[in-house]
Parts: sequence; C-alpha cells; structure tokens
Amino acid sequence: MMEPIRIIDSHTGGEPTRVVLSGLPDLGAGPLSQRVTRWRDGFDRYRSAIVNEPRGSDVIVGAAIVSPTREDCAAGVIFFNNVGYLNMCGHGTIGLMVTLNHLGQIDVGEHLIETPVGVVQATLHNANEVSVRNVPASRHRKAVEIDVPGVGKMSGDVAWGGNWFFLAESPGIEITVANQQRLTEVSWAIRRALDAAKLHPADGEIDHIELFGPPSNPEHADSRNFVLCPGGAYDRSPCGTGTSAKVACLHEDGRLPVGTTWRQESITGSVFEGSVEIVNDEIIPTIRGSAFITASAELRIDESDPLCWGITD
Repeated sequence: MMEPIRIIDSHTGGEPTRVVLSGLPDLGAGPLSQRVTRWRDGFDRYRSAIVNEPRGSDVIVGAAIVSPTREDCAAGVIFFNNVGYLNMCGHGTIGLMVTLNHLGQIDVGEHLIETPVGVVQATLHNANEVSVRNVPASRHRKAVEIDVPGVGKMSGDVAWGGNWFFLAESPGIEITVANQQRLTEVSWAIRRALDAAKLHPADGEIDHIELFGPPSNPEHADSRNFVLCPGGAYDRSPCGTGTSAKVACLHEDGRLPVGTTWRQESITGSVFEGSVEIVNDEIIPTIRGSAFITASAELRIDESDPLCWGITD
C-alpha cells in the first residue's frame, strides 16, 4: 500500500476544489511551471487517481499545495482537472484560501499565492469569503465570427483571464441547469469550430467556452453564464478566470469603469463580484466569492486494484 494522499474538499459557488496536502511524489524545486512539466511527464497518473472516478468526478478541480519560490508567498499551488493542468483557477484559489484558514495556516487578511502563471494576491475576509486579485487579464480579439455546425454563425471575444476563453451570448438557449446538456453540446461545437478555424493564440489553446444570458434576477446579478471547462464538465460557479476575462472585455468596451462592480451569476445561481484596476497599463481583475469546506479524507492507492489510478477511457 502506498502512502495515503491527504485531501480537503470544498466548494466555491457549487464548484468543487480538492486541495492535496501530502502524498504526492517529489516535484523538485524551481518555477511552478517547471514542476507542472515534471508532474505531467513523470507522475501524471497521480493527477488521474486524485480527480477521476472512482475517487473523484469530471467536475473536481485539484489544487496541490507546493512550496513557493518566493518567501513572501503563503503557498504555491498547482491546479489540475480530469484531463490535465490549469494555468490558474479562480474558484480553486478561493477554495484554497478557505482550506488554509481551516488548517490554521493563514488568518484573515491579505496573502500572496504563487501559481504557474504568476503570483496572485488573495484576501481572506472571513472564514468563507475571499477576494482574488488575479493576474492581468486582456482581450486578444474582439467580435470573432465563426460558423458553428448545428448552431450557425456566432460572434464572440477571445480573452485571457488566467486561462483562454471564447466569450459569447448564448445562441437562444436559456442558461439553466435543466438545459446544461444542450449548452454543453453547443459549447463543444463552438470549441471544435475554433479548432478548425485555427483561432488559438500563439501561446495557448482556447479551451474554455463561456456563454452569457440574462440573470435570474436583475437585482441579484448583471448576467448569468455557462462555462464549459477543458475536460467537458461545466463550471458550477461563475468561474473566476472566466469572470476575469469578462470584466476585462467589459472595461475595454467602456462598460465597467474602475471602481464599479460586475455581478456574475453562474448556472447554479451563485455569484462572483468582479472589478478592475489599471496598473502599468494592464487590466488587473479582482474576483470575490465564498467557499465552504465539505470533507477531509485520505485517498488510498492499492496497486492490486486495476482502477487505482482512475478511470480515464
């Protein structure tokens, strides 16, 4: 029997985060981006074992705590999901902060968290509420037109919020949980159309699709979204990096001045508050939301079990 993998689960606006406390192979030192490469090339089966069935599900996002390269950071973190590794994860950072507080490792206040794409500033307001001052966000291309088989012509923005997104209005489908299967089908079709049109930025792949519609209650939020993640699961939260990309586009369109707040509702009804500031001519988004601890456990890997490394096919 291998060393158990200690985890704490939480959810942020309905989207689960599985924080890995111990039990991973030694990923060495150096930049987190290099450690992601070592993990992917040498130990990827641990990623699968932690988040895939039978221990996990397509929805779970993992957050492995690693030593930061900077002494002023409270923690380093590598995010991963059912198919690979994420550059950054907003809901996961909120879940990580709540978990670190639950463990007694941080108190209320501002803390720096190192991610593979840079250091973010996270503020723990209380035991459950967190603001994440994210990496710079920007719009790469505006009003990109694509022909989506089975849907028709669509126009949307390509933007960066810590991951790459295609953001567009929902093509006549109400954004509700009851419609999640159709929204998923349409979003996959959009992603395939983007692939076929070779619209990916030079430094990455547009692997998140974000569709928008009216909020369930205009007094509660400014819009409601559906976000399809790289592994085919939809985001139960409003998506932290997706909301970061959205507020960057809104600011560039003159619809979200510095000092104002955008309330982004998810398909489940949870809400993130988003705002922007300008630093050295870059758009810096801040996302605020809440997370709650749901479980703590030890994952056991018994190599006599033929499914011990997860179901992947």
